[in-house]
Amino acid sequence: MRDRLLVMPRRRRLVLVRRLLLLLVALAVLAVACGPGGPEGAVHVLKADGDVNPVMERYIDRGIDQAEDAKAAAVVIELDTPGGLMSSMEDIVKRIEKDRIPVIVYVSPKGAKAASAGTFITMAANIAAMSPSTRIGAASPIGAGGEDIEGTLGKKVTEDAVAFAKSIANYRGRNAEWAEQAVREAVSATETEAVDLNVVDLVADDLPSLLEAVDGREVQLVDRSIALATKDAEIVHNNMNFVERFLDIISDPNIAFLLLSLGSIALFFEIVHPGQIFPGVFGAIALIMAFFSLSVLPFNWAGLILIFLAFGLFAAEIFVTSGGILGIGGVVALILGGLLLTWGNPPEFQVSKWLVYGLGASIGAFFLFVITSIIRIRRQPVVVGSHTLIGRRAVARSPLDPDGMVFVDGEYWTATLEDGSAEEGEEVVVTAVEGLKLMVRKQERSRR
Repeated sequence: MRDRLLVMPRRRRLVLVRRLLLLLVALAVLAVACGPGGPEGAVHVLKADGDVNPVMERYIDRGIDQAEDAKAAAVVIELDTPGGLMSSMEDIVKRIEKDRIPVIVYVSPKGAKAASAGTFITMAANIAAMSPSTRIGAASPIGAGGEDIEGTLGKKVTEDAVAFAKSIANYRGRNAEWAEQAVREAVSATETEAVDLNVVDLVADDLPSLLEAVDGREVQLVDRSIALATKDAEIVHNNMNFVERFLDIISDPNIAFLLLSLGSIALFFEIVHPGQIFPGVFGAIALIMAFFSLSVLPFNWAGLILIFLAFGLFAAEIFVTSGGILGIGGVVALILGGLLLTWGNPPEFQVSKWLVYGLGASIGAFFLFVITSIIRIRRQPVVVGSHTLIGRRAVARSPLDPDGMVFVDGEYWTATLEDGSAEEGEEVVVTAVEGLKLMVRKQERSRR
């Protein structure tokens, strides 16, 4: 009966955790399924600010799909980006060029930029516009550390980017020569220069001004040519949903690395101390979130395997006496795993080296403390039986002169007082155990 009472709360907690996870999944599905609403013929506005990554690509793809389903007059992508992943940019450009409704890219607000990958996205639109005090360009490919790509590989990457930029410009009737310069020479242009160079179509102070300026313009879609009807159209803002915002937050390589490390530590504690629900639940959720984050980030499988190997070595160090070799190997594997996890990505998509070194040193120091504590405990002599009574306080149950009876730890013992005599009720201290007899001495009174 007592065991049942102890087990029931744990079961209830597990049921609560399952229900909470199901609720979160249901909310996520609901958030994805819900559309922006709005009448037919409205203008759907997407806000794409931040790095060009798989999250932005999925968001734009979803936004254009929903605008097409709602038979919108046009889609406006308000863009502000320093650049990002080439692969995500290419997917966004491909989606824009599958235009069944007009797509307008608007570099906005004032002070925004469409740099690097943003240049390709802007030039791919049916209508390209910019706010005052904005810029576009600097689209040269760079290496993982922000450096120029040298040698044959650098030439291949640059030539491919040049060909892609020129093909976009030629398809939309824009300045292909400037597009090539933006890639080869990293040139940039202000909003007025971009209009003069036929890089973008117009400058607009704000969204209403943009919709009024492009009203009536004819654009060529994949299957037809239509005139824009945007002047009096209702504006529908289709922002990122809960899942996309959540993905955007955790699609940081540093967060992914932290989640992997913390999740592995939590599961490690669950293995060492089974039955502790919180570490296991936290570790499972952290690892799921980490894989969720890595699903939208380019990563290296070797780095991921090394991180898991590191915590495997830490766990082995506790159960196997290796003199610290396994623990040191774990620290090295964790640092190498963190460095290799996002190796080859642009700088903004790499794990911070300082985070890797700092976390590796912290976790290494923690496990060193744990391991040294375990070794110290293992080396201590095992004390069991009656010898554990030495140093305990006992109460005389009969006069000790010098022999008598004492009461200690709920038991009566025959005792011999080492010096003098003691009255019944006085406290004494056990100094030795000789067979079934205790040797005791008087409790020293504290002086005031």
